[in-house]
Amino acid sequence: MLASCSWIPFVGKKTSQSPVNPACPITVILHPLANTAVFNATGVQGELKPLNVAWYGIFSDVSATCTMSGGTLHAALDNVIVAERGPAVRGNDVDLNYFVALTGSDQSVLGKKSFSVHITVPANEKRGGVDDHVEVAFSTGGRPLSDLNITLGFQESPQAMEFYKNFRGR
Repeated sequence: MLASCSWIPFVGKKTSQSPVNPACPITVILHPLANTAVFNATGVQGELKPLNVAWYGIFSDVSATCTMSGGTLHAALDNVIVAERGPAVRGNDVDLNYFVALTGSDQSVLGKKSFSVHITVPANEKRGGVDDHVEVAFSTGGRPLSDLNITLGFQESPQAMEFYKNFRGR
């Protein structure tokens, strides 16, 4: 009687499964590079303090989907990037630069791509953001996906790096 159970779906038979796309390597926004500060070009030179910040950039979220083709990882990334007005803001627009890198477990950089995003914040709002979709392809160098990471962060200007040495966070 139990032998006749194979006619019941999912009991007694193995079903063929379609091939599954590989999972992405761990994808993270680097904490120290999740924030940036933009100063006005006409601002006071040398005074990198909070009162002179025109814009803050916040790398809020990322999601990734990946496929492999030979030894190349193809990743489609959807990023949420926010701009927040600072005390020295002029206008409603800001351009922020960020990067996507493929790194090994030993922190070696196997590939890096830079991107720019333009954000327009409505005149009556403090913050605005964009969903930025980018696609990248990196050679894995023969390493398994479990030994790789996709890392993202703002490409910091020298001014922003100096600012964050003295002022942590926003």
